[in-house]
Amino acid sequence: MNTEQLRAFVQVAREGRLTMAAKQLGVSQPGLSRQLQALETELGVRLLVRAPGGAVLTDAGERFLPYARRALEALAAGTAELGALTTTPRGTVALGTLHSVGTYLLPELVRAFKGRYPEVLPRLSEGTHEELEARVARGELDLCIVNLPMRRVDLVAQKLWEEELVLAVPRGHRLTKLKRPVALAEVVEEPLVVIPGMAGTHALEAACEGRGLKPRVAVEMDNAEGLRRMVERGLGVALLPALMARDHASRGFDVVEVEKGGPRRQVALVHRGEEYLTAAARALKTFIVDSLRRSGP
Repeated sequence: MNTEQLRAFVQVAREGRLTMAAKQLGVSQPGLSRQLQALETELGVRLLVRAPGGAVLTDAGERFLPYARRALEALAAGTAELGALTTTPRGTVALGTLHSVGTYLLPELVRAFKGRYPEVLPRLSEGTHEELEARVARGELDLCIVNLPMRRVDLVAQKLWEEELVLAVPRGHRLTKLKRPVALAEVVEEPLVVIPGMAGTHALEAACEGRGLKPRVAVEMDNAEGLRRMVERGLGVALLPALMARDHASRGFDVVEVEKGGPRRQVALVHRGEEYLTAAARALKTFIVDSLRRSGP
């Protein structure tokens, strides 16, 4: 039994499909199947059964899954402890981010970080808040950058910055011509492009409710970059982090400021605790925090 076999089993249990698990692990599906077969042979039981809807855990698989997870977590903690003994940061650091941060902030930060720590390989991935927190908690990511508040209480968060949300509108929109900050009450009759459950969406819903109107949702998205693209195509207006609006002049949308007291977002760096961080992960964490403290996002 080895860690690759345990990771293969845990990933298939999580995804429910061998194709998705193989993609997440960066291995071929036949290679993944061989790892699972070897694990089942060593244990002497079937852990998974292939079904039309995907891979289903057997009773033995359900019983073995929590032990496999704990074994991988213990190994990660032990590896982190050894990494703490290394004076020169090196190796891979897994960092997850929201789409807006990964696209608009990280390229320059990573370039500067690589100039200082050439032996560290940042492994970057993007996802939703819930996905990123869950992956950090499982040990799949060393760090993640998400919006506050946190969903989980077993993780550590360090606030990086706070910024306002601005209104992104199609080029030449009537609100742009006002040439002043607008109240959200002035937006309620516009078609809206939203991410369900986000702070900006809640603010727009509250403004509509205050006017006795039902929100005119044109499109629902799962990431802020998608919101921007829909606005560019003229499908509606959206609240975006100010970080994403800096280069709007070169994009296909205009920006309208929201009156004081409008929605804002707080962004934080999240991890499982210092004891879980390798020297490379601690170096990246410190670099991000210090860089943003000096110059902001």
